[in-house]
Amino acid sequence: MKPFRLLTYFVVSLLSVSAVAQVFTVDEAVAMALKNDFDIQLAKNEASKAKTNNTPGNAGMLPELNASLSGGFDSKRSSQKLADFSIREYNPLNSQTLNAGVQLSWTVFDGGKMFVTKSKLSQIERLGEIEFQSQVLQTMADVIAAYYDVVRQQQQLRSIHEAINFNRQRLAIAQTGFQSGALSKADLLQAQIDLNLNLENAINQEYNIQLAQRSLNRLLRISSDAHLRVSDSIPCQFRPDSMSLLQKLEDSNTSILAFRKQVEIAGLNLKESRSNYLPMLSLNAGVYASDIHNSAGTLLQNRSVGPQVAGVLSIPLYQSGEAKRKMNLAKIELQSANINLEKIKQLARIDLQNAISNYRNQLRLLDIEIVNNQLSEEYLKISIQRLKLGQTNSLEVHLAQENFVQSNTRLLNYRYNLKIAETKLKHLLSVL
Repeated sequence: MKPFRLLTYFVVSLLSVSAVAQVFTVDEAVAMALKNDFDIQLAKNEASKAKTNNTPGNAGMLPELNASLSGGFDSKRSSQKLADFSIREYNPLNSQTLNAGVQLSWTVFDGGKMFVTKSKLSQIERLGEIEFQSQVLQTMADVIAAYYDVVRQQQQLRSIHEAINFNRQRLAIAQTGFQSGALSKADLLQAQIDLNLNLENAINQEYNIQLAQRSLNRLLRISSDAHLRVSDSIPCQFRPDSMSLLQKLEDSNTSILAFRKQVEIAGLNLKESRSNYLPMLSLNAGVYASDIHNSAGTLLQNRSVGPQVAGVLSIPLYQSGEAKRKMNLAKIELQSANINLEKIKQLARIDLQNAISNYRNQLRLLDIEIVNNQLSEEYLKISIQRLKLGQTNSLEVHLAQENFVQSNTRLLNYRYNLKIAETKLKHLLSVL
């Protein structure tokens, strides 16, 4: 029998390891969501668009080189009367034209606008990266909340099953007591009623688990019917330092960083509008070739080829007030951007302070409820034992069981709320 026991122990160990390996962790859930989430893919595309637009050519810093080729054929009847009153008629007069050229166009100076535009494109690219990061953080927070909601709902079901086990003990005691005459039928009926109620609660809780699982599956973009074996606990080991968190807020919060970039972009828009008051110098250069053939007339063929260079200096004198209008609008946009930045800073600070207070409150409530849960369980066990000995009635056990079930529910909710408060804090600081 010894080899058989060893083999059995080995098989059970392998099954246990396999079961543990199949647990779908919160990190795996986050990784899957980051890969599949629609909003993240859209934010990534927007960031890629901003990066693609950030080029010297889009800022107007580089020249343009174009090649052109044109040709034509003309056939017409022509009649000419000369100075000596003689008449020449051409029927028909055919003309063939061929033009070709390569032209270089380059804005050499535009009041510094091209350099400001290039800086603005760089800031827009950075803003796209920040917005992409913000969407990633939001998705991570949503997945963490959904994942641990599944954990909480499953723990709640285990709590109900634990209460059902106590119910069954109580019902067995009530049946024995009723048969022996030590307990009334009312005690037996109350025990059966409480058991049925908890069985109903278990059915409802299984439905709640299905809803929570489908919410998680939606975020992961997998089948709504897929069942993931999640963790059986909600870890809460984060201990925030309010002073250090407030100091880090403005340097890490993505909303503040995004509005700060918008202020910088608005400032660059103002610089762009000021360049409308400055002169512009452009350069055009090229090589051109032309070939014209006539079937008759004084000019039968004309060929020309050679380079051409030209410069244009444009000095703005009067623009119907457009330059001033654009600059005034840019100033207003800059003021609005600064106001929005201060507003988001204030909101972020309040959100962080509220999140810290919430976290501390949930932690205090959790510490109290852990002790209270132990006491309520011990009290329930004593009440069942007293019922078994005929020292109490079904009402005391019913109340003890209600206290135990409610304590379990509060304990699970406090742990979940503490995890959500932790996630909120980390989300505000962009450290998920």
